[in-house]
Amino acid sequence: MCGIVGIYLKNEKLESSLGSLLSKMLINMGSRGPDSAGFAIYKKEEKGKFKYSICLNNLIFDDFEKKINKYIEAKFEKNSDHVIIKTQTQPKDMLSLLKNNFKEIALVGYGKSIEIFKQVGEPSDVVKKFKLEDYSGSHAIGHTRMATESAITTDGSHPYSTGEDECLVHNGSLSNHNNLRRKLKKSGVNFDSENDTEVAAGYISNNLSKKNLRETLKDSLNELDGFYTFITGTKEGFAVLRDEIACKPAVIAETEDYVAIASEFQAMAHLPNVNNAKIFEPEPGIVYSWGN
Repeated sequence: MCGIVGIYLKNEKLESSLGSLLSKMLINMGSRGPDSAGFAIYKKEEKGKFKYSICLNNLIFDDFEKKINKYIEAKFEKNSDHVIIKTQTQPKDMLSLLKNNFKEIALVGYGKSIEIFKQVGEPSDVVKKFKLEDYSGSHAIGHTRMATESAITTDGSHPYSTGEDECLVHNGSLSNHNNLRRKLKKSGVNFDSENDTEVAAGYISNNLSKKNLRETLKDSLNELDGFYTFITGTKEGFAVLRDEIACKPAVIAETEDYVAIASEFQAMAHLPNVNNAKIFEPEPGIVYSWGN
């Protein structure tokens, strides 16, 4: 049992409140996932710049900054044990640089818009640790985890990002993730954990080069065996999918100003004007998307 949340803002005037709205959603889902929490924030792009979300693990930030400055020109935004690197260095070159020279750290996401933060611990502590309430942006997704498929580690926490400006949070479990992982590795997809959700993220990013998000998620119903509710984020928006049995709960609230989704309505009870929202459960096997 895990908790998933997401909010997409239709009204730009609410963007400065995104972090505050999401933080309460995550905290309210703490009862479904007390082991770890994480979130992905999408912001406006900075022209010509890529952002790389890094978990430093036990590496000291000053040492990391000094070493990486030997290879690239960049700006750094430190947040607890994570750092956002802003640079003109292209993903192909940056991913190779990190893999070959910085084995101590973990790359948790990259793109022109996305920033990802995740860590073990109670969701309320993770929210406080990363000062989520201070964040602004256009949309975001988050996750609270009750570990079932892999250990309680940062690598085992959601969101998972396996492509540029893409990420996934998941409530449920996949029964065929080991076979699919082997297949995707042959296609060049790399994995950093044994978590089944990372396999689903890899499947989606691998197929987005050939199809759009809606078609990719629709095809996943035939490729991914198990019980799941997904929220998939891109720089344009997010999409929601429940498997065709739909035993994993989800509820959506939509107003003129925003769309929100959570595993339980209690996570959205604080949202502005939610009592006048259109509230519904996503139908099994149907892809719902906003912004994409």
